[in-house]
Amino acid sequence: MADPKIADTKPTKMTLEPGDYWFCTCGESSNQPFCDGKHKGSDFSPQKFSIETEQDVALCLCKHSKNGHCCDGTHRNLGK
Repeated sequence: MADPKIADTKPTKMTLEPGDYWFCTCGESSNQPFCDGKHKGSDFSPQKFSIETEQDVALCLCKHSKNGHCCDGTHRNLGK
């Protein structure tokens, strides 16, 4: 599998309402951090996640987090 495109080297912090979301895993979406379908024809698939109650989240934009859509700080070590 190819490496994802790094959309940014820091997470995006936002408040999400309850519901289902589709996280971009390829890094090509124009609607980061959410999927806009640009992965089509690649080895990537969006990752569905659900929010049960309104909450603040830090969503990964480097696309290398070991915690899926949630930032784990991996962006700090990219390129080192």
